[in-house]
Amino acid sequence: MEERNLTCIGCPMGCLLKVTMKDGKVEKIEGNTCKRGAVYGEKEVTNPTRIVTSTVRVLDGQEPVVSVKTASDISKGKIQECMKELKNVQVKAPVTAGMVVLENVAGTGVDVVATKNAC
Repeated sequence: MEERNLTCIGCPMGCLLKVTMKDGKVEKIEGNTCKRGAVYGEKEVTNPTRIVTSTVRVLDGQEPVVSVKTASDISKGKIQECMKELKNVQVKAPVTAGMVVLENVAGTGVDVVATKNAC
């Protein structure tokens, strides 16, 4: 049996989780005070994902960059590739919050969107 200790980020409580696995499968999750903790614990040890936040260059705008994020979480293994692709992205002003600045980042099927307006 393998045990992993995690701090849950599913809600503000920050519960200390103990996930017990056998043969790569989750057997038991302990320490969570809500259902989100169990969901987070299982996902974190079997298929960890993250929302990626960054900035991209703005052309012909008052500000040189605009903040962006992935529209949903992507596999942790794809984060480096995502950042490499974002390094080369430039958008022309004006930019509106929610505007897609990069489709299907790193082949994940997830778009990268602006998180604020930029003139």
